[in-house]
Amino acid sequence: MVGTGMGAERGILIRKGEAIQTMKEVKAIILDKTGTLTKGKPEVTDIIPLGGNPNDENTVLYYAASVEQGSEHPLGKAIVNKAKEMGIKLDKPKMFKAIKGMGVKSYVNNAEVIVGKPSLLGSNDLDAEVEKALKRLQEEAKTVMIVAVNRRLIGLIAVADTLKDDTVDAIKELESMGLKTVMLTGDNRKTAEAIAKQIGISDVYAEVMPDEKVEVVKKAQAKYGMVAMVGDGINDAPAITQANVGVAIGTGTDIAIEAGDVILVRGDLSSLVTAVKLSKATFRKIKQNLFWAFFYNTIAIPIAILGLLHPVIAELCMAISSVSVVTNANLLRRAKIHPPIFKVIL
Repeated sequence: MVGTGMGAERGILIRKGEAIQTMKEVKAIILDKTGTLTKGKPEVTDIIPLGGNPNDENTVLYYAASVEQGSEHPLGKAIVNKAKEMGIKLDKPKMFKAIKGMGVKSYVNNAEVIVGKPSLLGSNDLDAEVEKALKRLQEEAKTVMIVAVNRRLIGLIAVADTLKDDTVDAIKELESMGLKTVMLTGDNRKTAEAIAKQIGISDVYAEVMPDEKVEVVKKAQAKYGMVAMVGDGINDAPAITQANVGVAIGTGTDIAIEAGDVILVRGDLSSLVTAVKLSKATFRKIKQNLFWAFFYNTIAIPIAILGLLHPVIAELCMAISSVSVVTNANLLRRAKIHPPIFKVIL
């Protein structure tokens, strides 16, 4: 009760009692990238039209944003917002289709437009110049999307999502506690590895389709043992349920929150560090309380059997046992469950 109360005071809601016990046994923590490690508000950073004519940037953005008006994906919204900022008038897409985990396709002014991963067009359709640009952008930890009109590549759009303020420090702290950190993302492997290197993540699962996240959790469980999954999106919910401890970002979707055993209300990763430390501190107190509860009984019961223990003394021992357990439990409030670097955030 004291442990869950302390968690609530710090923006950590523990929905299931066993979660606080299991958390201390976790060996690895899997973190979805978008909205968990990052702020989930990506912005367009580069628009590269083929042929190098800067005047064609508006054309590339026009087609991409017109199609993405039908998408709910954060990357699509970033493209639409960029077009609005630049004052580009968009047309309504027709026959919109989301290609699962890959991109979107639609018709704009009777032209077929595809926006998404480079693999949508096939590697054979990308020349050396395009490959060079892709590699450069991906090494800068940016997500790159191709824009094709009538199956002809007309440009590239790069989008970057800013890391949360406490992400790097939180990952460093988790690693120092002996936990393996794993990043889960649908991004290209080069982009994913660049981001992981920037953050300090141990292991990376890249180019993961939404329906493959559960399999990734199972692989991590086979590799590391007990794992926690941290996510915020609809597609994260099954993986959160599969994990030994499901942790949902409170600023995410309702489905993810419903699936979580632990909810990080404010959405900051420093709360995850606090949750792990709280779990360990709580169970240290539980073990101490069990010791004191059995200590009195182990000594007093044999003496009582021999008829050498006065009933008043027996009652006093029981009272002392109860008082010591309650007092010790409340001493948990003094436990240091977050490092100094997070005091400002908390």
